[in-house]
Amino acid sequence: MRRTLYIKFIVVYIILGCLGFLVTSTLGSQLVERQLIRHESESIYQEAVTIASNNLVRYQTSTHNLDSIFSSLDSLADYQKTEIWILNSQDEIIINTSEPAPSSSPETVEDFDPTTWGSNYYRIGNFYGYFKKHMLSVIAPITGNMTVKGYVVIHYPMQTIYEEREALLSTVYIMFLIFFALSLLILGFFSLNVYRPLRKIMFGADEFALGHLNYRIPVETHDEMGYLAASLNYMSDELAHTNETQKNFIANISHDFRSPLTSIKGYLVAIEDGTIPYEMQDRYIKIIINETERLEKLTKSLLTLNNLDTRTRLMNFRSFDINKIIKNTVATFEGICRGKMISMELILTGEQLYVFADMEQIQQVLYNLIDNAIKFSPTDSVITVETTEKNGRIFVSVKDRGCGISKENLPKIWERFYKIDTSRGRDRKGTGLGLAIVKEIVSSHNQNINVISTVGVGTEFIFTLEKAKD
Repeated sequence: MRRTLYIKFIVVYIILGCLGFLVTSTLGSQLVERQLIRHESESIYQEAVTIASNNLVRYQTSTHNLDSIFSSLDSLADYQKTEIWILNSQDEIIINTSEPAPSSSPETVEDFDPTTWGSNYYRIGNFYGYFKKHMLSVIAPITGNMTVKGYVVIHYPMQTIYEEREALLSTVYIMFLIFFALSLLILGFFSLNVYRPLRKIMFGADEFALGHLNYRIPVETHDEMGYLAASLNYMSDELAHTNETQKNFIANISHDFRSPLTSIKGYLVAIEDGTIPYEMQDRYIKIIINETERLEKLTKSLLTLNNLDTRTRLMNFRSFDINKIIKNTVATFEGICRGKMISMELILTGEQLYVFADMEQIQQVLYNLIDNAIKFSPTDSVITVETTEKNGRIFVSVKDRGCGISKENLPKIWERFYKIDTSRGRDRKGTGLGLAIVKEIVSSHNQNINVISTVGVGTEFIFTLEKAKD
């Protein structure tokens, strides 16, 4: 199976070579023979016309007094390897160069009828049964005083044409074999530049299928094979990254679910076996409720992320007042802010500022960013939410005066389940999914979100929205 393509190529190559040789030896042979016949017949016809126009031939045909030209015709026939006849009006052969001299009793060509030749000036055959072998016979009329006095007939052996044909074809065969041998370079080129890289790619694909995603296909050419190998290597990197992300995702889920479940189970067992006295059960039941709420929040966040991955076509884009959404969202945190003595400062552009987006999803973005800002803001601090318009876009900023994020942690905050140590220590209810959800929502709107943070100073998140058309 692995060598099927290579074998097919070789088989096709051999078949094409055989077909080429067969076509050359059959069709080529016929074409060469026709060309030789045409060339020889034209040349002989011109010679026959020249002889027929000779005055000695024209005026002495009827007298049989052609001894004076026999010698020259005989020499010409020997030179051209032909047989020259002179026929009189009675179809008698008065000169035949195959004879030693003109015959005193000329032989008559039976059934000779030049009118049957039509417009043709040559024929191939035994010339009315006179020859045992095929001859190329050419005739030219001898005319005088507007009458036909006889004919010049020149016979050329077809065997000579066949020999010339074979000589030419032998040269063609040799050239064909040389070309076919040289064309083996194509097979070598195919093997070196196509088949061998393809085998490496196939081997790499098998390695990837077996889960060896760190394998690298060693094809680095700049052609289609190199591009395919590079694409497969890139695919394996992405699969390896996805696999690693999946492992981390499962590990994080397991960690975040295990902690509250362990607490819930421990407290319930302690209540059941009486380790926790009745008068203290209310306190631990509240802890259990808090842990249950944490699990519920984590589950909702996971479902939100899953929906964001598949909801691209279900997004409900419409125009709405972003200033109003900000005010409503901030109002939901009034109780939490009062408890931590945090002030919310709103710097909004205009009474109304309309954007074109999915209102529910943008409200989720604002909720997550404000919730995150409150989580990391100290007591008696201020959180600023600001909207500005620039170059046809709306910029929304959420800024806190909290602990800030270090430079090494800043690129990681968008990763799912990522939590900096400060987050784990200060608020165990965090899921590590809030900013991942924010990133997914903003990206699904084809917008951008950036973060500016300084340790000990605070953090500012800025995202863009499309301004609604009037």
